[in-house]
Amino acid sequence: MARYWSLLFLLVPILGTALFVVAYDEHSQPLINHWFPKDVSEYGHVIDGLFMVILWLTGIVFIGTELTLVWFMWKYEASVRNEPAKFTHGSHNLEVVWTIIPAATLLFIAIYQLNAWADTKVRVPEQPGMTVEVTGRQFEWRLRYPGPDGSFDTPDDLFSVNELHVPVNEDILVQLKSADVLHDFFLPNLRVKQDAVPGMKIPVWFRATEEGVFDLVCAELCGWGHYKMKGLLRVQSRDDFNAYLDDLREKQHLTSLAEGDDES
Repeated sequence: MARYWSLLFLLVPILGTALFVVAYDEHSQPLINHWFPKDVSEYGHVIDGLFMVILWLTGIVFIGTELTLVWFMWKYEASVRNEPAKFTHGSHNLEVVWTIIPAATLLFIAIYQLNAWADTKVRVPEQPGMTVEVTGRQFEWRLRYPGPDGSFDTPDDLFSVNELHVPVNEDILVQLKSADVLHDFFLPNLRVKQDAVPGMKIPVWFRATEEGVFDLVCAELCGWGHYKMKGLLRVQSRDDFNAYLDDLREKQHLTSLAEGDDES
């Protein structure tokens, strides 16, 4: 009976590896587009490369462990081996080896990812092409652009909700905040993911390399309306971006005039 179970367990690495191969192949059906979304970030390939290194390492260990399990279940099936169980202390040398190998692997990953971490979490752009303040709030993203004076908290600030516009091929610096609970600023196509913590202003930066419309979502369970907290990232040329700001400024001006007339 155990041998039949061993064959069932053998399907785990076989099907797991097969599903990975199919999902990784962008031309496959029906699992097309079930891998990473398209990378449109200058730094995205570094994140993807690090992920693949870790996936290959853990994948090899996974397959080896599963095959070893199947082999032991097959070889030591009780119905075909009547020998009494034997106690063994094990091998001290073997224990040292399988302690050193994982430790060396973790050390390699730690060193390998230093540049990826520094590029995305440490080296803030000195002169970003644009700075925007993003505030997570149940359940929307509130956006604020500086006006012509280039500073926040002045009368010419521009405001928007759930639609982040940025120019292409420029360093974008996001000042990330939260107005209430823990949120998570997630741009899948740019490999950007950062918690928005109440009481903190956290710098986040990226450079989009392709124009288009991409997802902006919250990746942290932040309340009953979490599923609704989604927006758009619109990457456009510098001219189109400037035109968007001009249009936003005009609409905001007209709104302020209308509010002034209502008060009078």
